[in-house]
Amino acid sequence: MLDQIHIRDLLVHAIIGINPDERVTPQDVLVNATLYVDTRAAGASDDMGDSINYSTITKAMKAHIETAQAGLVEHLVADLARICFETDGRIEEVEITAEKPGAVTFTRSVGVTIRRTRTEVMGS
Repeated sequence: MLDQIHIRDLLVHAIIGINPDERVTPQDVLVNATLYVDTRAAGASDDMGDSINYSTITKAMKAHIETAQAGLVEHLVADLARICFETDGRIEEVEITAEKPGAVTFTRSVGVTIRRTRTEVMGS
C-alpha cells in the first residue's frame, strides 16, 4: 500500500475557461493533490534526498496553471498529473482536483477530480 502526500488549497489566479470573458479575465483556480508514494525510505533516513519535494511539485503546478490558459478544467488536471509524474519518478499515482470558485451562480465552486497512475500517463 502506498503512502499519501497532500498538497491542499493551492490558489492560483489564471486564465481558464471557454467563455469569451474567461479568456481575458483571470479567475481563481483552487487545486488539491494527493501524491501516492512509498515514504518508508524518508521515514527511516530523515534525509530530504529520500523524500518527495512537494515544494518543487507545487511550484511546477503553479507555474503551469499561470501560463497554460487551459480551456477546460479536465485538460488542466490532466496536465497537472503529468507534471507530478515528470517532477519525481517515485510518484506512482496522483489524485488531483481543480476547482473554479464562484464560476457558476449559486455554487461555491465547480471542478474536476481525476486519479491517474504513472503507467496510464507516462506509459510503461
